[in-house]
Amino acid sequence: MRDFACQKCGQRLVFENSVCLNCDSAVGYSLSDRDILVIDPARHQPCANLNVASCNWLVAVGGTDPLCESCSLTRTRPNDDDAEFLPLFAEAETAKRRLVAELNELGLPVVGKEQEPETGLAFDLLSSANQNVVIGHADGVITLDLAEGDDSHREQMRTQLAEPYRTLLGHFRHESGHYYYTVLVQDDETKGQFVDLFGDPDADYQAALDRHYNEGAPVGWEDEFVSSYATMHAAEDWAETFAHYLHIRDTLDTAAAFGFAPAGVSIDKPKPGRVGFDQLVDEWLPLAWSLNMVNRSMGHQDLYPFVLPPKVLDKLAFAHELIAKRQLADD
Repeated sequence: MRDFACQKCGQRLVFENSVCLNCDSAVGYSLSDRDILVIDPARHQPCANLNVASCNWLVAVGGTDPLCESCSLTRTRPNDDDAEFLPLFAEAETAKRRLVAELNELGLPVVGKEQEPETGLAFDLLSSANQNVVIGHADGVITLDLAEGDDSHREQMRTQLAEPYRTLLGHFRHESGHYYYTVLVQDDETKGQFVDLFGDPDADYQAALDRHYNEGAPVGWEDEFVSSYATMHAAEDWAETFAHYLHIRDTLDTAAAFGFAPAGVSIDKPKPGRVGFDQLVDEWLPLAWSLNMVNRSMGHQDLYPFVLPPKVLDKLAFAHELIAKRQLADD
């Protein structure tokens, strides 16, 4: 994430600001500018979800859609009179905006199903209070249980499933990985490379799911997978790898923006190939270690409680190559 400042008074802003706390200017995030702007009523206006979803993104004046690029991707959400789940909806949308902003920075296409019904992206943000909600991805639709926005529920699920890390943003990154497999892994050569690293993406998913929950992860899984869940199926291994790549890129970008990682290590100068990936890793590993130590100093769990063995680095390098090629091609 970039370091933002009010264009009127210079006050530092965070990604979620809709008002400058110094000069009281109304501000909002412009995806096309990748910056927070002071609102010019002649050019742009707040997203229609400013109040209902705490959305601080901007839309063009005179446009046909009152919703911003992120909110317009949401296909299903709670009703406006749902006092119980609207706050959790706002939490989910806040995390989703970070995802969309990063995907945009990486040059990955973010097109809604209204524009491209067959290949576009959409989100169903549902409540499991009155229905069974299965978090997942299918045909470009990402489904999320809004209960994941509740800290106690999410921590209970994290403990129950023995997960070292579980966040709303992490869910969005993982599920978007399933979608971007269809975008990035298209030709036979790339799919062959995928199979060599991850296994068969077309293997029986239900059988793999049953095996995983009946038998658990295989002994020694830590040598080849970034998480135990990644061992279940090639598709989940890819989604976990994709999510971790986004964790690494965004954290490095933020660190660079605030001066404790080299400028240009990620966003501004992406380098394809293994050399470019190795540069990211050389910066990431000491940064992750330092951040984990800072968290421990505050009495918290490690910020990044994962180990990256050589096989996992190969998988991350594959994701890097696909994304960097796409980003450089768009530039």
